[in-house]
Amino acid sequence: MDRVALYLQDAHPIRQGMELAQYAESRGFEAVWQAESRLVRDAIVPMAAFAAVTERIKIGSGVINNWTRNIGLLAATFLTLDDLAPDRIICGIGAWWDPLARNVGIERRKPLKAMRETIEVMRRLLNMERVTFHGEFHHVDGIELDVVHGRREPRNVPIYIGATGPKMMELAGEIADGVVLNYCVPPEYNDEAMKHLEIGAKRAGRSLDDIDRPQLVVCSVDEDREKALNGARALLTQYLAQQPHIAKASGVSETVVREIQSILGWPATKEQVAKAMPLVPDDLVQRITASGSPEEVKAKVQEYIDHGATCPILYPLGDPKLMIDIFAP
Repeated sequence: MDRVALYLQDAHPIRQGMELAQYAESRGFEAVWQAESRLVRDAIVPMAAFAAVTERIKIGSGVINNWTRNIGLLAATFLTLDDLAPDRIICGIGAWWDPLARNVGIERRKPLKAMRETIEVMRRLLNMERVTFHGEFHHVDGIELDVVHGRREPRNVPIYIGATGPKMMELAGEIADGVVLNYCVPPEYNDEAMKHLEIGAKRAGRSLDDIDRPQLVVCSVDEDREKALNGARALLTQYLAQQPHIAKASGVSETVVREIQSILGWPATKEQVAKAMPLVPDDLVQRITASGSPEEVKAKVQEYIDHGATCPILYPLGDPKLMIDIFAP
């Protein structure tokens, strides 16, 4: 495996995440991606922390949403991160999900148009252009990233779309530098995703090879196989209840999802997760995550690559250093 990356959410204290970013860099990982999905941890602060204590590894947002930050602030934020770690920052951005977005007052209407406008304006701003743009979602008049003290040159911040559905996948193929493929899906999910990426790429006169395709993969590894499977089962129980787009993409039956949802509240308690875990069988855990012994998880991750992913972004459950060691190039 030539390329491999680390994924961090909120399972580790930020200072431990900083140490893991350094360790991943020392073991040849190409990137560390920081999640921002539930209302638990903003991506930008940890990204800055990881950037400050590393020298070569890339730092990506995996992924922020395109609804809650003003477009001027969004571009300024990534300009600032690039000041801290020039040419090492990746902006992963997605359309968020309901019910969370709805619960905080965001109406996710026309998500494709909103994403297209966000990326167009942000790219132009990071290219240090003076931008006037009046779309349906973004309205800016003669704004620019008005750097007085510092680098005035255009910034190299690739933009990746976190896509799950076919239409957003096509948009990523058309306008993005890459796509962040979702986790908790079976490897064969990628086959359909590649078709839609290619449809979008052709619209822009590009090929599939022009689009980077890193993929989030839940990785629960332990010499004790049962311990590894249970670690992933707890995570899946929560995600299947709270993120319906992932449940749909994973192919889990609606009956099972509804049963899990009937047990879990929002946010879910550890007791509720434990009660619902038996509804998630071993074969499902192994179908949509890389869980088990070191040999099993390496073989499973390779399946995602065989189905079109270019770089696994591994979310460690259990001992993260063990996982990093197992996958070190």
